[in-house]
Amino acid sequence: MADKRTDSYREIIEIKGMLQEIHKDIKRFMEKSGQQHVEHVLSDSRNNFASAIIRHVLDDIEDGLESNMVKKCEMRDTCKSNFTGFLQNNANLIKQDKVPENVIMKCQLDLNGMKSSAPSKQCEKCFSQVQMLFGKQVGLMRSLNIYNSNEEKKQDIAGIPESLIPEVLEPLSNKQRLQILKAIAIETKTFSALSELTGLRGGNLLFHLQKLLDSGMILQRHERGDYMITDKGFKVLRSIGDMYSVLNT
Repeated sequence: MADKRTDSYREIIEIKGMLQEIHKDIKRFMEKSGQQHVEHVLSDSRNNFASAIIRHVLDDIEDGLESNMVKKCEMRDTCKSNFTGFLQNNANLIKQDKVPENVIMKCQLDLNGMKSSAPSKQCEKCFSQVQMLFGKQVGLMRSLNIYNSNEEKKQDIAGIPESLIPEVLEPLSNKQRLQILKAIAIETKTFSALSELTGLRGGNLLFHLQKLLDSGMILQRHERGDYMITDKGFKVLRSIGDMYSVLNT
């Protein structure tokens, strides 16, 4: 009888262990699926937002050219078609994550070339309208933060605050802290899991975790709970990835 109770107890322990492993697998799956879902939703939102803006810009092109081009001109329809194509191509740049300065400069040079071959003085009115619409598009790209000229980039560099050192650079100036941030960007981690990952124990690991907690890049769900990345931490990590890509191109 005692042997049967012992066997039953062992089976219960084994089942409990299996359930715990299943729970962990489900938890990891939900966290990864949730992150992928969020990224998918954000991507769709960006695309929908860009499409809505482009539709508005295309309407602006049509209204602007129709209302402000010279009315009595035998070249009006041909020029309007060329101007519309030029401005539509430029508007489609809004779909990109970043618009290089050389692309905008080439567009401006193309427009200047079209203007230099204009057959009469009255063409000035039409080209002024196209230049204005083109300028509005470039301004829109700036406001969406997908385009900045080199001069604007220099101004951005000058505006980098020294507070970036204690808030971002110093917390990540350590191999183990970067390991921790990368790991919990994929899924939440326990103290034990982070200890195994970094090779740090006890107070040493707590020291590095506290650095990341103080910086606002990670948080702990509750006392003795899992560690997870914050929005700030994810943005910093993405920025580091972008910087690495730029340096290696």
